[in-house]
Amino acid sequence: MTDPWVALEPGADPAERVRVLRRAHETFTTAGTVPRPVRSVVAESWQRSARAGVGPDGTARVELTDGDLGTYRAEHPLARVMPLFRELLGTFAADGEHLLAVCDAHGRLLWVEGHPATRRLADRMNFVPGARWSETAVGTNAPGTAVALDRSVQVFAAEHFIRRVQPWTCAAAPVHDPHTGRVLGAVDITGGDRLAHPHSLGFVRAVARAAESQLALLVPPSRAEDTTVLSALGRDEAELRMDGQRIRLSRRHSEILVLLARHPEGLTGDELLCALYADESVTPVTLRAELARLRRLLGPGLLASRPYRLTAAVESDAAVVERRLETGALMAAAQAYTGPLLPASQAPAVTRLRRRLADGLRTALIAHRDPDLLADWAHAPWGEDDLEAWRALAAVRPTSAVRARLAALEAELAVPAGPLPLPAGRATYLQRPPV
Repeated sequence: MTDPWVALEPGADPAERVRVLRRAHETFTTAGTVPRPVRSVVAESWQRSARAGVGPDGTARVELTDGDLGTYRAEHPLARVMPLFRELLGTFAADGEHLLAVCDAHGRLLWVEGHPATRRLADRMNFVPGARWSETAVGTNAPGTAVALDRSVQVFAAEHFIRRVQPWTCAAAPVHDPHTGRVLGAVDITGGDRLAHPHSLGFVRAVARAAESQLALLVPPSRAEDTTVLSALGRDEAELRMDGQRIRLSRRHSEILVLLARHPEGLTGDELLCALYADESVTPVTLRAELARLRRLLGPGLLASRPYRLTAAVESDAAVVERRLETGALMAAAQAYTGPLLPASQAPAVTRLRRRLADGLRTALIAHRDPDLLADWAHAPWGEDDLEAWRALAAVRPTSAVRARLAALEAELAVPAGPLPLPAGRATYLQRPPV
């Protein structure tokens, strides 16, 4: 076979391949070995699926419905190219009794459209908008495997890990942010055996590339030339993007801009002094000197006084996370959260903002019980010792690796196993005991 990502080589008998694959699948689910001629991409995916605790008789879980689904879809970057997907794949799907599906970077289906009778059949296995079809949720499948590997892939019949999905064939390709290269999700075509052809995989690849080209032409509002953007999450020194320039700020200047961006009405000198300095001996002269240096760095016009305020709108990444949390777009909020706000800052007001933002997000993640989002948090530097997050993850994804990490963390922190009660109103971190 010339392309390992294509399910059937030219001239292969689909019916015979289905029989071979079913026997191989039965061997794997009973003995744990993968016989030939199962493709290596499929064999490795089956093994990942088994390690994630997926059972061959499982089913997809619907996680977003109604208003939550609508809110999340409206904010997702792939919403901008849905008209393109419909134009290029929609007619093909309807005429061929197939389905057009689009998922996010975690394998959650956002749109499923196409032939009505095929949709009704797909509904029976929860191949519907809002359902999670990641590999870790339902095993080998084209959209889930495509985002897991960041590769376009075709999955034929009994190559699917879950038995109820094995009558289907699908081909999917990941779609990337053209500016950052980050995987945004995948576009998928799902139907019967007729899709087991190299052309279907080549088709979705081409559609994905067309979507990336169109996204490159669309300037996001937060990146428009007339918008000033402050990036302070996960950085000790913030970056300000304005007038096409990138300005790296000192730690103190970072703190000042974070606070002024949050208070567009402005802050008096006394308010800013209390917000920035825990040491009451710091004088207003020190603050005025810092502001004078910042004004020279930013150029004329952006920083005004009496009260101190920014004369142009500044979009901060911290505000983006807060806004998405407030609207219930948890996935989008988690993706925008690249780390604690100015983690090395000791400024009293920044410390409060940092804690409030992190606690708000982690509390929402623990309550939502999304295994992929919890895993992202727990494996990040700021979540690796977060006992409550690891316990929540172990409850929804009890793999051996997760259970081992949880046991080690409980032993390290010398706390008893079992759920930890959350204080009313907010979550707290369990810190390591002092040495």
